[in-house]
Amino acid sequence: MNRAIRINGEVIEPAGAELIETEPGIYSVLIWGGSYEVRIAGNEITINGNRYLFEIDDPREWTRSARAAGPHGHASITAAMPGKIVRILAAVGDEVAAGQGIVVIEAMKMQNELKAPRDGRVTAIEVKENDSVNAGAILATIG
Repeated sequence: MNRAIRINGEVIEPAGAELIETEPGIYSVLIWGGSYEVRIAGNEITINGNRYLFEIDDPREWTRSARAAGPHGHASITAAMPGKIVRILAAVGDEVAAGQGIVVIEAMKMQNELKAPRDGRVTAIEVKENDSVNAGAILATIG
């Protein structure tokens, strides 16, 4: 079975690239004139005998305060899934408290209020009401 090769979500198409799953969790990768055996198990990937640990970032976690910026720097509020902006609850320049609603997004017929991950000032609102957004889109920034 052929599958697309993606790096950071972007499909790459080098000349002659091919990825075939030969067994569950084992792939044959032909790319850039070379052949590679790739094994994936848990959070470990082995390429031609060389082991690498990896993590998968889940965009649904990016909006949570633990993943946002700490008490300093900018914190982005992002869409966890594609949706439509229903309401904007804050404006650029507003001082906000952690947990205060900033944007309301509708996804899968449910409305979700996205909140400030920490105290700060709204430095940017990147959307307007009725905008459609993709998962991972930055909706607002707290500075």
